[in-house]
Amino acid sequence: MFIKVSLKTKIITLESHDDLISVRDKLSWAKTPRILLVWPKYEKVTLRLLDLKVLQRHADSLGAQLGLVTRRMNVRRDAESLGIPVFKSTTSAQKDLWAAPAPRTQRTPKPPRRDLRSLRDEVYVKEAAWRTSLLGRVLTFSAGVIAVLVLATLFVPNAAVTLYPEAQTNSIVIPVRASASIASVSLTGDLPAREISVTVSAEESIAVSSRIAIPTAKARGVVQFTNLGQDEVLIPAGTVVATPELVRFATLNDVRLPAGVDEVIEVRVEALEAGAQGNVEAESISMIEGQLGLSATVNNLEPTIGGTDTRSIGADEDDRIALREIVLNELQNAAVAQIRAQIGTDDLLLMDTLEVVEIVEEEFSPPDGEAGSTLTLTMEVEYMASYILSEDLRQLVASSLTALTPPGFAPFGEMTFEPQNEPNTDSSDVTHFQLEASQTTLRSVDAMQVFNLIRGRNVQAAQSELQETLSFRQEPQIEVTPSWWKWLPLIPFNISVEIK
Repeated sequence: MFIKVSLKTKIITLESHDDLISVRDKLSWAKTPRILLVWPKYEKVTLRLLDLKVLQRHADSLGAQLGLVTRRMNVRRDAESLGIPVFKSTTSAQKDLWAAPAPRTQRTPKPPRRDLRSLRDEVYVKEAAWRTSLLGRVLTFSAGVIAVLVLATLFVPNAAVTLYPEAQTNSIVIPVRASASIASVSLTGDLPAREISVTVSAEESIAVSSRIAIPTAKARGVVQFTNLGQDEVLIPAGTVVATPELVRFATLNDVRLPAGVDEVIEVRVEALEAGAQGNVEAESISMIEGQLGLSATVNNLEPTIGGTDTRSIGADEDDRIALREIVLNELQNAAVAQIRAQIGTDDLLLMDTLEVVEIVEEEFSPPDGEAGSTLTLTMEVEYMASYILSEDLRQLVASSLTALTPPGFAPFGEMTFEPQNEPNTDSSDVTHFQLEASQTTLRSVDAMQVFNLIRGRNVQAAQSELQETLSFRQEPQIEVTPSWWKWLPLIPFNISVEIK
């Protein structure tokens, strides 16, 4: 049956994020007799068959008929199964006929069955008469209480037993040899030493009050070259000549030494460095640098003059040595701290192996020969040191102490060990020291034997039995919970044994 009536239609276009709740809210705003849901072409709307059924019923409650516009086969199939008209476009939905909705049917609940009590009585199995009688109930209850009490006596009491077995302390002094050439721990006391290097830097300044000579002018003079051969010799400007103390001068102009043995020529020279040190005595300049020294000799017939100094506040050699010592001490402390941070807390650092590997940077400011009331030194130094792993020390100590443990005793607690003297490294890079170690051992106690001796006994009898059977350095302590309970539990797992 189809109807063709011009009815207003509310068109609702669905979006990808719509779900049952949002679409139902949109239906609630519609005030028209027909509501048309339009599925988007390229987006997916997650409405299931059950959701369409809920929307159809909600539209019915609003007095409207629900229709769909979609080309998706699964949606069309679900809609047709619910009797919801489906159209290809909104235009066809407004022009074409809508199928009339199926009428709702009212379901009348069935009346309740009147014979349920009789059916229950037929199915229910009646208990025996003795179980429903007063005496039977009392006996049953009493048996249950007794069973609970028996279980309580078995499982509720707990006992804590503290034992103090006979103790002995094992001590030993182990002569240790440690070296990087040793590969593994040996019972003879050989230990491998590991090496570690760090680079640290520091900058320190000190105030100086010394007065030093500051060069101000260069010394000048005349030297005489003597030919050693038959050929003419070219002596270019800048030729360096020097005294045996390495005070150096340079020639100021080009000259030609005449050909012939013992031919001479004079040329002016100037000190390479300013200061009074360039004022040298006559016949002090005797060295020629370079290959020219094979062809001629040099000498100054007169002293060189003109080199001058001025006195000013500045750092002298003593100031530099003092500052360098301060910085090196600071660097060494920093290197030790950095090495300790990188190795284990219990590892043994061999302090006498700490040495400077390389001075990466060392710069004074101001430089040598310059004035200044403050001297600053910047240094960067690489240090290296050797250390012994605590695991290696522990392995050596454990092996030595185990050999000392008497029969019937077992180690108890932590081992303690420390060097008895400062480690000393010899010229072959082998470190020697005495390692003192100790550990407490206790006489072995069999827990099952203890359980068998004390379970089910009262506290006093249990203590006496333990003291008569086993050897203790102190009386055993037994604590029972609850405190008013006088007997130890029968079940072993209710008894805890602690060895001290």
